[in-house]
Amino acid sequence: MLPDLDMNDILQLKKAHPCGGYTWKVVRLGADIGLECLTCKHRVLLTRRELKNRLKKNLGKSTVDDQ
Repeated sequence: MLPDLDMNDILQLKKAHPCGGYTWKVVRLGADIGLECLTCKHRVLLTRRELKNRLKKNLGKSTVDDQ
């Protein structure tokens, strides 16, 4: 089953980003999911299927809205 996500959800992935961060914020929804690393602010696009394989845990909504 593909993950059910909302904007500004905080996700924990299985492997660390090269900067050392495990947590990502959902910044785009669609056929591809846009994620922003909370440690270094790098953005990536993953297909829903790729994200399903890499996702460890959905930590819920972001408490800080920086827009």
